[in-house]
Amino acid sequence: MSTSSLNSAPSAIILAAGKGTRMKSDLPKVVHPIGGRPMVCAVVDACLAAGCKRIVAVVGYKQEDVRAALKGYDVEFAVQEPQFGTGHAVQCSEEIFKTAGYPGDTFVLCGDGPLIRLATLEKVLTRHREKHASATLATALLDDATGYGRIWRGADGRFKAIVEQKNCTPEQLAIKEVNPSYYCFNTADLFRSLKNVTRNPVSGEYYLTDTLSLLLTEGKPVEVIEAVPPEDVLSINTLEDLAKVDAIYRSRPAIKAPTQNLATGAAR
Repeated sequence: MSTSSLNSAPSAIILAAGKGTRMKSDLPKVVHPIGGRPMVCAVVDACLAAGCKRIVAVVGYKQEDVRAALKGYDVEFAVQEPQFGTGHAVQCSEEIFKTAGYPGDTFVLCGDGPLIRLATLEKVLTRHREKHASATLATALLDDATGYGRIWRGADGRFKAIVEQKNCTPEQLAIKEVNPSYYCFNTADLFRSLKNVTRNPVSGEYYLTDTLSLLLTEGKPVEVIEAVPPEDVLSINTLEDLAKVDAIYRSRPAIKAPTQNLATGAAR
């Protein structure tokens, strides 16, 4: 990783193209309110507070609603239509980063994770840069890891792979360390490795997590840091989940993101 990369501001890609079919609403999931605002705003605020200068939201389903929700922010948009998984979503933003020369480091985050903390992003970015990593993912330890991809480590404690629950051995099912989808990548390595991701034969989707194994195969460093508090991993799949997360969000101090100029969308 170059010195300029170490000193440059990070970027962020926020995945916001999904529908959220269990929410019993025609709205995109990321537009549902948390703390009185569309939940995706909380993710953008965290990225701004972490110093991100370029933020790209990947939109798809009812993209006009997501664009409207982020109208007051200096956010660029990439369109994912049709939708073929997380890897495909990130790849849809490549032209923006290619034009900018694949700058520095880029967070990849989910727009439906409003409990994200600035401290988590800071920990991830610090580890990523200290270790000159190609990719760094933040993990969480859950008492009940049902439904989450497990973090498989070798005997030396180093990351080996993310194993989805349906593919876990009995031994792997007992793992409590999970992947809550907080990533930081060297931007150039991210988009290069995405070109080698193949479509999953069962789901037909391209998975972002496949880039981690590809980078390891290249001999690139992939770091793992246990940095996500279990509470922050709460999924929002139903209106009941929404209410629970809303209550937690409202109980916390607000993340102090740079003030946005609502007329121009520029941060100041």
